[in-house]
Amino acid sequence: AWFMEENDEDQRLPHHRNPKQFVSLDHLADLGVLYWQLNPKDYENDKELQKIREARGYSYSDMLDLCPEKVENYEEKLRNFYTEHIHGDEEIRYCLEGSGYFDIRDNDDSWIRIWIKAGDLIVLPAGIYHRFTLDNTNYIKLMRLFVGEPVWTAYNRPQEDHPARKEYISSLLPQKIGVVPLEAH
Repeated sequence: AWFMEENDEDQRLPHHRNPKQFVSLDHLADLGVLYWQLNPKDYENDKELQKIREARGYSYSDMLDLCPEKVENYEEKLRNFYTEHIHGDEEIRYCLEGSGYFDIRDNDDSWIRIWIKAGDLIVLPAGIYHRFTLDNTNYIKLMRLFVGEPVWTAYNRPQEDHPARKEYISSLLPQKIGVVPLEAH
């Protein structure tokens, strides 16, 4: 993951700042983003994936192959995914093949680009501004996970009054005002 240079070049390029500014997993976790590295070749029997699903209540999943050959109106769909938005629920994606980028906004409203590849499981918290695009390989196969029935409603920015956005912002407040939250045990 890294801080992004904002420009009008192809969204599928890495968009590193100059000099490059990488972002740690700890910094992503401070923003509520969760990450696991799993074995995508045996996802149907993966005990670690099963533990995560049970612990977090991910009871439903489906598959999404995203590439020009398999998706009708591919370019339009990619533009829609790249529109900045939030969700009322977590967004949980497990990359089984290919690669792509999730871009998230940090506390200062800067873009952080997260490159996901086969084996990466990422959870974006409800209410975080984000967007998605493929990289220049133009292919990704994702498992989408949900708590209960699948809901995928995008609320385009601005959404400052959306309950999920308010809850997300309040979860970051201790970090913004310098209060150190107690460590969970």
